[in-house]
Amino acid sequence: MDDLDRRILNVLRRDSRTPYTEIAEQVGTSEGTVRNRVEQLVDDGTIERFTVTTRTGNIKAMIEVGVAVDVDTSAVSKRMTEWPEVDFVWQVSGEEDVVLVVDAADTTAVNALITQARELDDVVSTKTRLILDERRG
Repeated sequence: MDDLDRRILNVLRRDSRTPYTEIAEQVGTSEGTVRNRVEQLVDDGTIERFTVTTRTGNIKAMIEVGVAVDVDTSAVSKRMTEWPEVDFVWQVSGEEDVVLVVDAADTTAVNALITQARELDDVVSTKTRLILDERRG
């Protein structure tokens, strides 16, 4: 990955629907080069998916999950990615092992997710943070 790829990715991070012609203008290259670069970034797995960020009026939260020391954190994370309200599952360093970023209808739904996490045998703790405001970088 070179500087041009990074600049293309920065545009796509802000809005993955930006037309290739507009990206080309912003990064100073041709539309064909942008198209080829994006296709290569998808093919090599650098771009995993194109997604949508929503402002639904729902409650967004981060649920930090601690798992037992002898547990495969990847297996727990994979299981949690299947929960419909979960936007992201991050394996992290620090006090907790996994962070869920969720988009739930209300606090009752967030609480249900916390309960669902706590019911897993491998989970030893949870902490929850409601997201009060969100800005794109």
